[in-house]
Amino acid sequence: MFLPNQHPDYRRPLEPIDAETLGVPAAEEVERFLSYRDNHAPTPLHTLPALAAELGVDTVHIKDEGLRLGLGSFKALGGSYAVIRLVLEEASHQLGRAIDVAELHAPEVRAVTAGMTVACATDGNHGRSVAQGAQLVGARSAIFVHSGVSDERVAAIARFGAQMIRVEGTYDASVAEAARVAAEKGWNVVSDTSWPGYERIPGLVMQGYTAMVREALRQLPSLPTHVFVQAGVGGVAAAVAGHLALALGDRRPTFVVVDPARAACLLQTARVGHPVKIEHGEPTVMAMLECYEPSLVAWRVLSRVADGFMTVDEEDAVAVMNRLARPHGSDPAIVAGESGGVGLAGLIRATADPEIRAALNLNEASRVFVINTEGATDPERYEELVGMRPDTVTNNTRRADA
Repeated sequence: MFLPNQHPDYRRPLEPIDAETLGVPAAEEVERFLSYRDNHAPTPLHTLPALAAELGVDTVHIKDEGLRLGLGSFKALGGSYAVIRLVLEEASHQLGRAIDVAELHAPEVRAVTAGMTVACATDGNHGRSVAQGAQLVGARSAIFVHSGVSDERVAAIARFGAQMIRVEGTYDASVAEAARVAAEKGWNVVSDTSWPGYERIPGLVMQGYTAMVREALRQLPSLPTHVFVQAGVGGVAAAVAGHLALALGDRRPTFVVVDPARAACLLQTARVGHPVKIEHGEPTVMAMLECYEPSLVAWRVLSRVADGFMTVDEEDAVAVMNRLARPHGSDPAIVAGESGGVGLAGLIRATADPEIRAALNLNEASRVFVINTEGATDPERYEELVGMRPDTVTNNTRRADA
């Protein structure tokens, strides 16, 4: 299903607070923070010429966030960055002077952070980033996971010393419980979704994602004409679309938000023109995108800068995982988790549908950019869906490059 953006705010400038959050100066500050991370390195950008030829477009470039900061997904950029910002602000308040990221490990700063606890709800990846950020600065973390989060993903978060709290129900139930318990205990909620009265911290999480876009713009041989990005609550889609709009102005690409058909909260929000909570139905294989209510901040951005909204089905997500693992021609093999290749799945579906193709002006001159937002964050599930272990795919790539 495809829906063009028909919101009254479409193509209007971003709200000043969103422009400040997602603009070039903010992205440069995120990159400065990253320079203090021991394991920071830009993630690779791959070219897929065989796939581009099959789809009838000029180029397809995919940025592989499966290698980001040792966490396996783009989320590594958001939660940990927001935790660091909160710690520096609290240290500045308690010590009575401005504290810079360069002082993050100073004894007086560590003394402040030792008394802090950060909390969040997660499907897996955001919680891992928050927990890693807390461990990095010497704070405690409490991570709420719903009943659908696999034990393997829970264990991957717990290894950062997080207190893990199981919540019955969906992701949205875990968000509500995290907010309730944190309010009772005086913990800092570091959520990647926003609600009335809670917008600044999710904005910082989104701000962290802009570093990925800055890297891509430096790596791309020419500006993209089209960008397809997957969405859960909409944070990463809004961060990418918002930064591209601010950085490129009139040269910005056509931007398409891609939802799972079983959890299409952004498409349904676009349909009615305001944020809506949709009913929880059958779970989607795209576990990191299984969200039923959009972030208010993300929608405020996307209502202005997204050009269209579409959905992909379960088989689309699994097919793109397999296609990336078993590439054609000279395309590289890429490990993409269940939600990682959904933007690319959207492109594949769009090019196969003459009406969507025409609506988006996708043609042989189109230069498309997509993001593999996660690697195999649950290796057992990956092997079940692809028929190969993720390390086998990686080793095949290394042999091909040798």
